This record gives sequence, structure tokens and C-alpha cells, in this order.
Amino acid sequence: MSKKPAKSIAVPQEIAGYKFSSLTLLDEALTHPSLSGTYNYQRLEFLGDRVLGLAISTWLLEEFPRDAEGQLNRRFTALVRKETLAELSRKLKLVDHLKLTPGAEAEGTRDKEAIQSDVCESIIGAIYLDAGFEAANQFIRRHWKDLIGAGVRAHKDSKTQLQEWCQARATSMPKYDVVDRTGPDHDPIFTIEVVVEGKGRAQASGAAKRIAEQAAAEALLTQLTGGQSGSK
Repeated sequence: MSKKPAKSIAVPQEIAGYKFSSLTLLDEALTHPSLSGTYNYQRLEFLGDRVLGLAISTWLLEEFPRDAEGQLNRRFTALVRKETLAELSRKLKLVDHLKLTPGAEAEGTRDKEAIQSDVCESIIGAIYLDAGFEAANQFIRRHWKDLIGAGVRAHKDSKTQLQEWCQARATSMPKYDVVDRTGPDHDPIFTIEVVVEGKGRAQASGAAKRIAEQAAAEALLTQLTGGQSGSK
């Protein structure tokens, strides 16, 4: 069954303060995978994830020269996690020009946190290909400066907290398994089960494996600590 044509949306030349030389790159960065037979943002998202990681890692070394590796890693996680990217994407209105099928639009795809995060990374990847690393780095520093400048707390994600809980009690480490996968290829939902042998287990779902793993870890932490996540 053929898919309905995409909603026609004009692609701007400038987005979030950056003016593209190649509108083809920007168009690709704003094309959702639901559009069969076209290029889409996934390859640029892949690239943007790596560019963002390098830019943030370098920036953290400059800003926090006394931090140990573990502290830097927690800061890094807080700055590149999907929740942070989605928040910036909403603030910069990156998905306003996203092209997708009417069916995906009706499902609320544009408003999903995972999609907003993906588009943020695809725009970064597109800027890198359009003008090089320095342009992408400037874009990142401009839009992440309030997060670093305000001293983003050394966020410990739920998986890290659960692992530390287990280490403190000399129990087996958490094991994560995919127990279900639903939805279309371009918009899957994963269900993950986390188990700590002899202590408990929990399940959670998300639009990406790592999102579901974090949610499952948080659910199990709540069970194990009576709602005091990360308690020792």
C-alpha cells in the first residue's frame, strides 16, 4: 500500500541562526524516515551525534580542567542525552519544518521527544557537511552555552545509579534484555526488562533502546529504594 504524499513545507535557508549554503543538506536533515523512497535525516543524525560528542567533550576539557574522567562523563551525559537535545530542539523550533507523511503527523510524531532529539543531531550533521567542524562547533557552543555556563549538574542517569546501588551491596550487575519490539521500522517502540538477580526486575518501553533501558532502570531503582532513587 503506497503512502500518502508528504505535507508540503517550505524549507528555510536559515535555521536556528545558521544560514545554509546547501539547501539540499538542510532538506535532508528535515526529512522524516516515514517518507518512503526518499533520503531522510537518519544518516545526518548518525553524523551529528558524533560531531556533537566531539564538540562537547573538547569543551568540557576546557571548562573543567580539574574534573576527573568520571565527573566529565556525567557532565557529558547530561549535555548530550535525548531529553536535553529534545528541549533545545523545541526551543529552537527545529521540527517546525520537518517533512513527514500525514499518517506520521496524525500519530503525533513531530511532538515525540525522540524525533525532536534526532532532528537536533541531524541539523548538526548537516552544518558539519555544509561548512565543516568549526561551523558546527560554533553552533553547538552558541546553543549549549547556557547549559554549560550555568554549571550543568553532574547528572547520574538511572542506569549509573542502579549499577552503583548494586556495587555498594556486592550484588550481581543489572542485565538488560529486549523483550518486545512494536511499531513500524521508522518509529519503533522497544520494551526492555532489567534484572538484578535475587533483588528484582522491571520493564519499561521507549522509542529507543537506551531510553527504555533508562526508564526500566529507574523503575527498578524505585522498587529497590522505596522511591529514593540512588539511595545507598
